Amino acid sequence: MTGRTSSPTVRASRAVESFQTAGEAIGPIEPGMSMFALTRGQWSMIDAVLWCLDNVGPARLSLWTWTIASYEIEVFNALRADGRVTDGRLIIDSAARGKNAPLLAAWGARFGHGSIRYVVNHAKIATIETDRFKLLLRGSMNLNFNARFEQFDLSDGGPAFDLVRSVEEDLPVLDIGASGAAIYAASKISEAFEPEKLALFQGVKRWAK
Repeated sequence: MTGRTSSPTVRASRAVESFQTAGEAIGPIEPGMSMFALTRGQWSMIDAVLWCLDNVGPARLSLWTWTIASYEIEVFNALRADGRVTDGRLIIDSAARGKNAPLLAAWGARFGHGSIRYVVNHAKIATIETDRFKLLLRGSMNLNFNARFEQFDLSDGGPAFDLVRSVEEDLPVLDIGASGAAIYAASKISEAFEPEKLALFQGVKRWAK
């Protein structure tokens, strides 16, 4: 990676209660910025990503998501084809491999086989990197909008960006047919849970009546 350090010396922070668009909430993208927004779900993570791309120009993009819903497909495909994305990486929950297989194949064809990481994931994160910016976007929203309270954070540079990028680089490239055991190993889930607790999340779940 090239460009300036990930540790801005001055960081301007602000908080916004958003009732309108992502662009109006986020505002101009400035070096060292940091902002928090509370929305009613009227804009999504993709809306925030598109606004940032509009402001910073061609960039390296990574997206962390759980799945891609049917009503997100058009926007997702447009993002995949967007010339402003010079390099793309998708960190997606392994459960999406069935429902989203055609989309994943298209993403891989556009950005290369190693551009997808299959993991156990519920994080909603995006990074946008240029020679000038190292933007980290995170929030409760998925790629789509959802008419309920959502929170959103955006910062430029700093240790949070470095941590996310480090985790991304550490994830192995797995084939779409990788086993559940390989997915869990790649996600390092076993390092965070004792074996008996991890067993609760495996196999078919049965709910008590």
